[in-house]
Amino acid sequence: MTDTALQPPYDFDDLLQIMKRLRTPETGCAWDLEQSFETIAPYTIEEAYEVADAIERDDMRELPDELGDLLLQVVFHAQIGSDEGHFSIQDVTQAISEKMIRRHPHVFGDAEQKTSDQQVTNWESIKAAERAGKNEFDSSALSGIALALPALMRAEKLQKRAARTGFDWIDPKDILDKLQEEKAEIEEAMASEDQAHIEEEIGDLLFVVANLARRLKVDPEIALRKANVKFERRFRAMESLAEENSVDFSSLTLEEQEAYWQQIKATERA
Repeated sequence: MTDTALQPPYDFDDLLQIMKRLRTPETGCAWDLEQSFETIAPYTIEEAYEVADAIERDDMRELPDELGDLLLQVVFHAQIGSDEGHFSIQDVTQAISEKMIRRHPHVFGDAEQKTSDQQVTNWESIKAAERAGKNEFDSSALSGIALALPALMRAEKLQKRAARTGFDWIDPKDILDKLQEEKAEIEEAMASEDQAHIEEEIGDLLFVVANLARRLKVDPEIALRKANVKFERRFRAMESLAEENSVDFSSLTLEEQEAYWQQIKATERA
């Protein structure tokens, strides 16, 4: 490929050629040539979060750029797969195309059109059949849930799978009682000063919170992300307010800082 082969506007095939050239021995990029599935995986996760962040901020100018970064990760993995003789980008597009057609029989087949809820149920049934075919020796309802998922997200997925077997709370209010039980167990662990025990009980509490969110139809990962955004916004506002008052925020007592916090909250409510 020559330099003149790449001319804007660029398309998907151009991106494939760019990645292939970067990974071409001796004439490519030394850094790109050194990479492997393992070294690139963290970047893939990071780029997915940056896409989610742009969406959360409703930044439509930034979103195409972030989606491009994420697409590059797919192409990068595919090129490594091709270089090592495992698979090609065509295998990737073939696999996802087959999967989407298979999982939408009401669109690409003769199945009757269903409501959104019915489609979700059907989707999960098809996925379960797919897992059964791939995991012949793992018949558990929990099979196939990736270990690398964020812990809160994985907790929700584990609970959803378990719920399909009937192992689930009936009334969300019962989960609130469980939260009180976990709180008492944390207090007991704190009294023992056993750090491993404290960690275990904190984990149990978080797992129950994820369960409560699921039962109330709240995505716990999104809820926590929004809570993080709210905390950061309010904390930065406190720092700015202190600066306007010529006060070093970190030098304030906890009670004084709390007064700032309540002032910012009141301002937001107003």
